[in-house]
Amino acid sequence: MNVQYNGAVAIIDLRDRISRGEHPRQEILQFVSQAETGTVIEIHLPQRAERLVAELESIGISSVTNPLGDNHFRLMCVRM
Repeated sequence: MNVQYNGAVAIIDLRDRISRGEHPRQEILQFVSQAETGTVIEIHLPQRAERLVAELESIGISSVTNPLGDNHFRLMCVRM
């Protein structure tokens, strides 16, 4: 998974992978659970990801999803 950092913000753009039919949910969950405390994680998706949000919440990670355009959503969470 390609992760770019901007200070304490980890930026992951999964739009192309998901559009090709890939399902990197487990990779995301693993990355978030292993991220350093205080890391802000910004995940770009081609659609809302309610199942991913529910799984993040099940491991104690709250998130916010913002629509940024057609087929572009940003899910933001913080590793506490």
